Amino acid sequence: MKAEGAHRRPLPPLLAGAATASVAVALLLIAGTLLGRWPLAWDQTILTNLRAWGGPRWLGKVAVDLTALGGGTVLTLAVALVAGLLLVRRLWLTAAAIVVACASGAWLVGLAKDIVGRTRPDVVAHLVPVSSASFPSAHAANSAIVYLTLAALASQVAPEPPIRRYLMTCAILLVGAIGLSRVYLGVHWPSDVLAGWSFGTLWTLGSWWATARIRASIGGER
Repeated sequence: MKAEGAHRRPLPPLLAGAATASVAVALLLIAGTLLGRWPLAWDQTILTNLRAWGGPRWLGKVAVDLTALGGGTVLTLAVALVAGLLLVRRLWLTAAAIVVACASGAWLVGLAKDIVGRTRPDVVAHLVPVSSASFPSAHAANSAIVYLTLAALASQVAPEPPIRRYLMTCAILLVGAIGLSRVYLGVHWPSDVLAGWSFGTLWTLGSWWATARIRASIGGER
């Protein structure tokens, strides 16, 4: 099938996100690790001002519901369901790429947490329970890895450009909302979330490129 074998260019939002991610990661690592200034001044300002504002009464419930979409159970279920659909359609390479990209990305996020060992914010009360280290935000990173990867790899087998744009737009908005919910709930510094978004976007772009190259080299999946 032509749509399945084509080597598609990544969508413009993904390229822009990847470029931003590279800069963000570099700045965060330099400022946080080399200068040893955790948390950054703007981290505390954003977190305390956001909690002081509070927002409408319903916003807290919405934040809890959104943050659950970036949890391990939901993300694993999403990957399993999409991979299953791809296998039914006999898109073996895309199914395998999604599983490998998401599993390996999540493992690297956990490894980074253990290495950096940044403590959770203590300037505001946590609105949901947390236990692991803070940097990077696993919810932000893993949701970016899963949802952006699903949308990016689906763009390689979806024939219609409007569908590809719609999938990527939905993924970006969902990942953004999940990351913002972590800051609103007080369980992550903003830089944790920014780092998670950055890593997830870069990982997605790398997965997209590698899968497209493999698909082109074998002449498609069917």
